[in-house]
Amino acid sequence: MIFFVENEVDAKFAFDIEDVAKKVAAKALENEKCPFDVQIELIITDDEGIREMNAEFREIDSPTDVLSFPNISYENPGDFSDVLDVQGVDIKDPDTGLVMLGDIVINEKRVREQAAEYGHSELREFAFLVAHSMLHLCGYDHMEEDEAKIMEEKQEKVLQDLGITRD
Repeated sequence: MIFFVENEVDAKFAFDIEDVAKKVAAKALENEKCPFDVQIELIITDDEGIREMNAEFREIDSPTDVLSFPNISYENPGDFSDVLDVQGVDIKDPDTGLVMLGDIVINEKRVREQAAEYGHSELREFAFLVAHSMLHLCGYDHMEEDEAKIMEEKQEKVLQDLGITRD
């Protein structure tokens, strides 16, 4: 797995952003039995940066905590069986040969605010947002109650597997 990190706002946390993101992403991919070696881009930005992306891509003119931009269309969430057959050339990086899974954008300010609001560490909040976004990159959504329940269970399993618990 290649994980490109672009820290637009020079965010500093008490943990290594790239290391945590890679571990969470790897665990999510392992749990989903992703058969590909992938590359993912992570952008750390601020309220304004994520607001602009949210407005441009989702037509919601407000900041949010995390955005996910999957590069793969799935017939069923987490089903990688025909991805290369259907989308092959379009999802492979010509330079690395890796499957470009997608992009994650995290709002530094929201990581800090939500950690305080929910009474857990910034590490837990950051890891949660990466896990949440990774599931979107694997085709999951939470628009319906049953979908949300599945995502919540999968997110929690990733964090529990890594020992990143609420403290």
